[in-house]
Amino acid sequence: MTAELKQLKDQPYDLLVAMDRLLEAKSQERGFGSASNEWTGLGFRLREHWYLAPRPDVREVLPPPDFTRVPGSKPWLLGVANVRGDLLPIIDLGLLLGQGEIQASDTLRVVVLNDEEVPAGFLVDDVAGFRGFTPADQHHELVDAMDGHDPDRSPYLGAFSKVGVDWTVFSLRRLAGSSDFRDAGV
Repeated sequence: MTAELKQLKDQPYDLLVAMDRLLEAKSQERGFGSASNEWTGLGFRLREHWYLAPRPDVREVLPPPDFTRVPGSKPWLLGVANVRGDLLPIIDLGLLLGQGEIQASDTLRVVVLNDEEVPAGFLVDDVAGFRGFTPADQHHELVDAMDGHDPDRSPYLGAFSKVGVDWTVFSLRRLAGSSDFRDAGV
């Protein structure tokens, strides 16, 4: 028990409030919300695999907009689209990750990165909506077993398993900060 909490031992209400704040801070450090101790992410599918983007990484989800190809850019940079007056680069996330080109489908969606400095829309095969997970659902060994996993540079942050489905946590923000991503036009 911390010194601050010990000072409140004769003030039960204040002690409970202080303990609640401490627990909430610890939960936030671990990426879990305080209300139900859940971590929330947007579920999306690339080919046969399900991923989760941390809720703060996602601004919105759109149907694929019309876009214009950028000459001389990497193949995974499909082009730029005018979305409500702003230019949004559209990236084939599967192609960028070496999973081959995306196939046309009615379920295709663009997950827009929530970042003012790096506009990006990631084309994915399907979106499953926001999903909540508890600490008991964590299975980081699923990510640790991935070939070439470098925890300092990898966009893969962890994994959850729920109702027989494995979800890999994927940081769109970390990917957008990588040197490979920033060299899209080269």
